[in-house]
Amino acid sequence: MKKLILNIVILMMCAAVVYSAPRAKIVNHATNPEMVSKMAELIPDSCVSTGLVSIGRGQFVYLSVFNFGDTAAISSQNWTFNSKPTGSNATFVSMPTLGWYKFRADSIGTYDIKVAIVTSTGSKDTSMKIYATKFVGTGNFEGVTAQYPNCMVCHSGNPTFSDIFNRWKVSGHANIFKYEIDSGAAYYSTSCMKCHTVGYDHNIANDNNGFDDVARRVGWTWAGPPAPGKWANLKTNYPELVNFAQIGCESCHGAGLSHASNGGDTNRITISYDAGMCGTCHGEPWRHSKFQQWENSLHSEPVFEGRTVALASRNGMNDCNRCHDGASYVDFTKNRLGVLNLTTADQKKIACQTCHDPHGNSNEYSLRNLAPGADTTANGTSFASAGTGKVCITCHQSRRNTLAYVTVGGSFTSTWGTHGSTQGDVLLGTNAATFGFPYITGSHRNIDNTCATCHMAETTDTGTVTRDKVGGHSMNLHYEDTDYDHTAGCQGCHSGVTSFEDFTAPQDFDGDGEVEPWVEEVDGCLTNLRIALPPAGVDSVAWQLIARDSTNLNLRKAYWNYLLITNDGSHGLHNPFFAIQVLLTSRNFTVGIQQAGTEVPEVYDLSQNYPNPFNPTTKIDFSIPKAVPVTMVIFDITGRAIKTLVNNQTLMAGKYTVDWNATDNSGSLVSTGVYFCRIISGDYVNTKKMMLIK
Repeated sequence: MKKLILNIVILMMCAAVVYSAPRAKIVNHATNPEMVSKMAELIPDSCVSTGLVSIGRGQFVYLSVFNFGDTAAISSQNWTFNSKPTGSNATFVSMPTLGWYKFRADSIGTYDIKVAIVTSTGSKDTSMKIYATKFVGTGNFEGVTAQYPNCMVCHSGNPTFSDIFNRWKVSGHANIFKYEIDSGAAYYSTSCMKCHTVGYDHNIANDNNGFDDVARRVGWTWAGPPAPGKWANLKTNYPELVNFAQIGCESCHGAGLSHASNGGDTNRITISYDAGMCGTCHGEPWRHSKFQQWENSLHSEPVFEGRTVALASRNGMNDCNRCHDGASYVDFTKNRLGVLNLTTADQKKIACQTCHDPHGNSNEYSLRNLAPGADTTANGTSFASAGTGKVCITCHQSRRNTLAYVTVGGSFTSTWGTHGSTQGDVLLGTNAATFGFPYITGSHRNIDNTCATCHMAETTDTGTVTRDKVGGHSMNLHYEDTDYDHTAGCQGCHSGVTSFEDFTAPQDFDGDGEVEPWVEEVDGCLTNLRIALPPAGVDSVAWQLIARDSTNLNLRKAYWNYLLITNDGSHGLHNPFFAIQVLLTSRNFTVGIQQAGTEVPEVYDLSQNYPNPFNPTTKIDFSIPKAVPVTMVIFDITGRAIKTLVNNQTLMAGKYTVDWNATDNSGSLVSTGVYFCRIISGDYVNTKKMMLIK
């Protein structure tokens, strides 16, 4: 028996060692014009790189390594070539400021790269291959028949690729060069063409059969400015160049000759989900700064989940990966299983390709199509009319249906509740736990393109510190460093507003005696609800105490609603009246004030308690025609206040019921006798006599 126990201990120790061992991942970095301008000051000859595995001969490759096996830092790293093409003089050059290494792929062939890392928990090495080759051109574009090795020689017979090609050929990516040389701005030049054609070298001239090389070979030269007929002239007199005269297959998938000449080896071509690859062209401020905006967004820093998901749950609300991993989201839009990315080494950020189809489609901005039925929230509310904001709401919503989850939900843990970002639910005014009646909702849900209209309003002007940090693809509406609120998207309806504090609430909802901006009133109501929730009386929430009171459905509903409004993150601005009503109602029910419905009374009223006489509990009904602070106190026959049932609490207009269980403020039972219930609500004051008989 002792030997068995010893063996088990040894196995556990070995398992622990394996678990904490380092694992190395090589990152092949894309670079953009802004980065190149900065890197050039550190190391000469830096150039724009796509970060793809198949590149044009002569291009630079930028590499780094990270440890994803455990949290230990890398203390040393050694980069070598297992092999490289004959005649290559490639060497690794350190870029210490970035922590990168680079080499120039100076010869056609395969570069087999190895890096060995050392950490405090061990050592590890890994490798990857880079294929330096030539560009081959797209083929079949604008009626110019594909010829080997053009991409469409092999891919035109496949229905999937034919569909992709047919969508791409009418897209902006396909037609930007054609448009610009015929109708572009007077400043259009060869420097612009580097992003509008296949394989045009950035910064360093290389002969790798890119557009610039083919143009030189066939004798085409650019003489500006653009003018109608220039595309027709190129197409007629230089048909070979047409195969490269667009943002074609190889612009995003990598130079194709090695792939084509090796039997279509898919290891020699790339499907990239990296925003950096798009940033090679969309990362050149001030005009082309979408990549920089994305870098300033939380999309560029997605939380890693990596949970194994049963096939039956893939692409559903229980699949964390569909929103935390860019590649998994694309699979979700196509309703396909795809590959689960279960380590940080595999995770793809929420990047350009996540939301946009680079091949183009009929949607505005080529936004991804949604799978059938994907335009409804977890509780079945449709957001089909949300315009371009539909893509946002597919992830920015609660994963759970409150009706099913709160009432019969599973185990109550620290992760119980709405889960994550709930902006879509709050904007739509849905999925809040109700207490027998619906909530009102505002009109923001009817804004054209919903989320995008406000969050993607154009960024600030050139030269401003907030440029690219708010609006656009940053999605941000606040810049903390300068306390700037980006209200450009609001001003179409709310003229003149320059701060979110300019949106003033109509009254004092949080009961602090002051009418404040909506954001402060909502935050105040959140605080009030937080204090009302267990442990009650302090500004914090203990989910463990809520879990312990497992039969208290109203308590769980109130906690759900607290999480719903908190996780929305807009401080109520997405739907202020909805947020306020949800919070006030939840607090009321938490402290025992039950609303009887949404019908708005015409006058104030305090009804006689029932039953009366009573022992030991009685109900007291009252009505208020508008949202005002309410105080209700029980007095004894001597006029001494013994129990506060409602303490200067702002309630929405409606009918309410309060229970009194014949106890005083200390919780002690009171004796038989006459008592009086007094209500004060605005200018309304009323008192009712009650009889307790034991």
